[in-house]
Amino acid sequence: MAVKLRMARMGRRHRPFYRINAVESHTPRDGRVLEKLGHYDPLEKDATKQIILKRERVEFWLGQGAVPSDTVSEILLRQGIKHKYAEEKATRQAQARKLAHAKGKLFTATERILAEKKKAAAEAEAAAAAAAAAAPAEAKPEGSGA
Repeated sequence: MAVKLRMARMGRRHRPFYRINAVESHTPRDGRVLEKLGHYDPLEKDATKQIILKRERVEFWLGQGAVPSDTVSEILLRQGIKHKYAEEKATRQAQARKLAHAKGKLFTATERILAEKKKAAAEAEAAAAAAAAAAPAEAKPEGSGA
């Protein structure tokens, strides 16, 4: 039986909170739960109450080979629970970033935004330089005609 650590959505409309559960991999999102491991309330103001986990049980399931979903993996890392799946994902991402940079491509949205800002700044600078070069050329004929 393959076990996953994933979240099940609870709460009402526009007020979500999520239970973090150990479930069999073939069950649906809100299906049968093997064990409730905690909950996550994204709307909670107090950071200490936002994520509640049974740390020992989470570590037990990770030790048994349970695979956390991407979101649960991020939550576990924020809580200081390190696991091999996060490390594997980080190494895969680093390799993909290295390949993208080797090909001259941008890897993340942040890199794309920075590249667009640099390009826009360079275009604005070039336009300003062209306008400055055109201004003295226009001023000379007017000055010589007077």
